[in-house]
Amino acid sequence: MASVAWHDARVDDRSAVDAVLGGDRDAFRVIVDQAQGPVFRTCLRILGSAADAEDAAQETFVTAFRSLASYRGDGPLQAWLVRIATRIAYRRRLGRRPAEDLRGVDLPSAHGADDPVAATLSGERRAMVRNAVAALDDPYREVVALRYFGELSLDEVAAATGRPLNTIKTQLRRGLQRLAPALGGEADR
Repeated sequence: MASVAWHDARVDDRSAVDAVLGGDRDAFRVIVDQAQGPVFRTCLRILGSAADAEDAAQETFVTAFRSLASYRGDGPLQAWLVRIATRIAYRRRLGRRPAEDLRGVDLPSAHGADDPVAATLSGERRAMVRNAVAALDDPYREVVALRYFGELSLDEVAAATGRPLNTIKTQLRRGLQRLAPALGGEADR
């Protein structure tokens, strides 16, 4: 029987991580290729700038490579990477000078490029949401960001943070309740 290579579809995240730890740099390249979309989108939603998101995503993968031995394998590798990305993006965002937040938002408009007023309002709304989430205390900021910016399921958030699912549900509900005043009550919906 032929052995199964780390990059076969039947092999789990742990096998890919073990391959990287064993010195196979191609395995890490595959991990990056598979996770770069979600990691970049998470950083973009938090930072609002494609250039800043690229820098944060790159820092995420460098950090992940250096600390890959700490990956326990009890949750999806992508969720672990998105958690790292969330922390790095918020650290960068909170470390910014306030004047930097006045730059334009690079996210594409949900209303299309033909309506500049709608695009401006949409960009302002996204900036307001990012600022409100950034102002939350941990663990609420982390859970809300992983769930909505990182697009992780509640189970994936629980696995990424190492917290019980019911704790994640409670922290998410409380985080959304804390966001409601800043977002005009829309966070509870």
